[in-house]
Amino acid sequence: MAAGSGSRSSGADGPWYVYIVECRDGSLYTGITNDLARRLQQHNEGTAARYTRSRRPVRLRYYEECENRSAALVRECAVRLLTPKQKWALVEEYERARGADPGRG
Repeated sequence: MAAGSGSRSSGADGPWYVYIVECRDGSLYTGITNDLARRLQQHNEGTAARYTRSRRPVRLRYYEECENRSAALVRECAVRLLTPKQKWALVEEYERARGADPGRG
């Protein structure tokens, strides 16, 4: 990455995350963020994505850390291209690997 690119301070970039939330209607929404807790709060307050605004509350079902924003965007695109069945399989595999932490999100 070029020095000085972007308007944030160097410490603010940190890791980025690709995440999947389950909406109240059972649908899944995929996004990226560099602050999972803040983004989940935004989704549940109705100030994040238009898609989740009318489908609150949402619950975090999956996330993975990426090296930077660019890598997160590439991974997000790949996840969005999955079928709903494939996304649910990803969520279920993730929860099995983590011990299905039901209190998360």
